[in-house]
Amino acid sequence: MPAATPEDIRHPPWTVVTVVAIALAGGVLWLLGWAVGEIGEGELRFPFDRAILLWARGGVAHGPPPGPPVLTQAMLDITALGGVTVLVLVTSLVAGLLIASRHWLTLALVGSGTLSGSLVVGAVKGLVGRARPTVTDHLVQVYDASFPSGHAANSACVYLTLALLLLQITEGRAVKRYILAATMLLVSAIGASRVYLGVHWPSDVLAGWIFGALWAVAWWALGSAIRLRVAGATPTQPE
Repeated sequence: MPAATPEDIRHPPWTVVTVVAIALAGGVLWLLGWAVGEIGEGELRFPFDRAILLWARGGVAHGPPPGPPVLTQAMLDITALGGVTVLVLVTSLVAGLLIASRHWLTLALVGSGTLSGSLVVGAVKGLVGRARPTVTDHLVQVYDASFPSGHAANSACVYLTLALLLLQITEGRAVKRYILAATMLLVSAIGASRVYLGVHWPSDVLAGWIFGALWAVAWWALGSAIRLRVAGATPTQPE
């Protein structure tokens, strides 16, 4: 039986996946942002928002959070992993690794994907202007609008974009599965910490997760499409 030629190799329509993922990401933020503005003039509370926020704080509306002090400290440490300083540091370190290993295409995709995602989140925050929850006390200081959760969205954008793009230059299924599972666990923990700390409605975090995940998938698919175009649809060593 003759070997398959490059023309015989079938690949998913990565360009289409990219466009659809970006459209869905924007659609999620627009739809929920519109709902926030229309139903409550920036004060919309979805039915589950108040219940989950109180449950995360052990039913305590005001006062010290439940559990030992070490739990609160752990949440503060976890939430810091989704802050601007840590995300910029992580992205810079990964960029340095990509430069050292001469993966120029992946470097460009990482930089473009993470930066553009952060800019979109910031713009939506300003447009929607949803107020922070006052159901429970805030355990950290916050200064900007609530929707979507910047920590949830940006951590998903950055960590998932890094993970998915790094998967394209990583060998071994077990290693790839570990990278993806660890990244999803990290992003989930960061979003959950924002609810525990009382600074976000759960719907803020949910919107951030969805947007960030779709944004990461979009840039992953775009990377796959570019690699196939550059390689002429022939399996080669990733750039």
